[in-house]
Parts: sequence; structure tokens; C-alpha cells
Amino acid sequence: MTPLALTPPAQEPVSLAEARAFLRLDQTAEDDLLATLLTAARLMVEAASGRLLVDQAWRIVLDRWPEGGEIRLPLSPVGTLTAARVYDALGAPQPVAATALELDRTADPPVLRIVGEVPEIGRLRGAIEIDLVAGFGPTAQSVPALLRQAVLRLAARWFEHRGDVVGRDAEALPTEIMALIAPFRRTRL
Repeated sequence: MTPLALTPPAQEPVSLAEARAFLRLDQTAEDDLLATLLTAARLMVEAASGRLLVDQAWRIVLDRWPEGGEIRLPLSPVGTLTAARVYDALGAPQPVAATALELDRTADPPVLRIVGEVPEIGRLRGAIEIDLVAGFGPTAQSVPALLRQAVLRLAARWFEHRGDVVGRDAEALPTEIMALIAPFRRTRL
């Protein structure tokens, strides 16, 4: 199973204005750097928590349908299943009926169950593509406050301590950031 990012979130969970206010910055000269740090902090928080924060489009690629008919999705939380297709022996995509798949959002990890007829696969690799939207919602306000705070504090830390961190401290998230993430940490597959 291969997850592929199709589109990034439309916005970051913490705005540039929020970060500037938190850091007490009056000037906008370093906005580009701060915006980059906010994106990097979001990516680090997503990796540490196993959760995608703001809605983003993803594609899951499978070689074959799983035995037992359940696909444990590597992304969480999953909002909607937007499309699914199977490539036949000629390499043409065949759509999977929306009624053939059922998304269980309450499971952790989310589970996609085959509940109807699905097309036969026609090639050995990458025969199945499932498109979905994953994240807590479409806006920053959809993201839990503790995760937004983790992004804000991590970006601020990097902004304030540029080049000051070396060795093991450069590799690990700070304890206070991990404490904010802890309630949301996802069980790894």
C-alpha cells in the first residue's frame, strides 16, 4: 500500500498573522521564513501524531484487494472517499461503485471495507487507486487546539533558535511539543 499526496492543505493550521502575534513581530521582513517554518512544523506534528491536520487529498495505491475485504488506511482522520478505480488487463481504469466500499471513520486506523462487487484487477502492480480526503476539516479552526498549539510553538522555537540546536536535540521534538501531541498519537500500523 502506497499513500500519495495529491494536494496540500488549502491553509496551514496556524496563520502567519497568529505566528507573528505570538512572536511579537511587528515587521513582515521574515514572513517567508516564518511561513516555511509553519509548514515544516505542521509536517513534523503530522508525522509525530500520525494525524493529518487540515484536509488534504491523498491517493492510496494497492496491488490487489486484501483477503478479508478490509483495508486499514495509513491516514487519519479520513473525511471522505472521493473515488476508487481498478485498472483492467488493458490498463484502462474501471470505476468502483460508491456502494461497493464502506468507510469506517470511527476505527483507528480508519478502515475501508469491501461491501459490494468490485472490478477484477488486471495488472500486478498498482492495480487499485483509492482517492480520499484526510484531515480534521477544511480550516485551521477544524484542527484540535492542542495540535495547533504544537505547530505554533514548534515554529516559534525554530524561529527563535535558528542554528542553536545541535546533536540529539536537533533530531527529536521538544518534550513540551510531544506533550501537546500525546493525546492524539495514532497507533502505528
